[in-house]
Amino acid sequence: MEIQQLPEFKNKPEPFTLSGDESVSQAIVVMAEKNIGSVVIVDTNFNVKGIVTERDLLRRLLGQRLDPDKTLLSSIMTKEPLSAFVNDDHTDWLRMMSNKRFRHLPVIDNDGKLINVMSFGDFVSHSWPELLLMVGNKTKESIIGPAGQLPILFFGLIAYSLIFFAIIKYL
Repeated sequence: MEIQQLPEFKNKPEPFTLSGDESVSQAIVVMAEKNIGSVVIVDTNFNVKGIVTERDLLRRLLGQRLDPDKTLLSSIMTKEPLSAFVNDDHTDWLRMMSNKRFRHLPVIDNDGKLINVMSFGDFVSHSWPELLLMVGNKTKESIIGPAGQLPILFFGLIAYSLIFFAIIKYL
């Protein structure tokens, strides 16, 4: 399914953006107020230039003992982050985000302008029911299917019962 077709995509608020020349403290205040894990750094045309995540704040700001009031977002942002197009397949990005260990994905239109930010959790929440259905179907196939285990279990239980009663009868 395309990213733009996901209910999680359609129901998201407008992404939080700032320019790279603003202070980190500005981003921290809004991220805390809105309970969000990232801010996308854009230029005046809304082209993605970078992203600052909670991980960046921890490693690049606190880890370096920098002052958030004096530090610019451009100095701690992840430059040129991977970005998805709105018509990309969501499962491809779920796999990519898992393999590359990042949780926030800017989503852009065909002109490169920021449209949305999807989190790993957004993709998982959509994929989880599909995964459970797939596991359920595979389980059902393995138990009931043409070479399934149900007949083997049934006849095994009967054979075990007959042997058990035969042994008890002769004891």
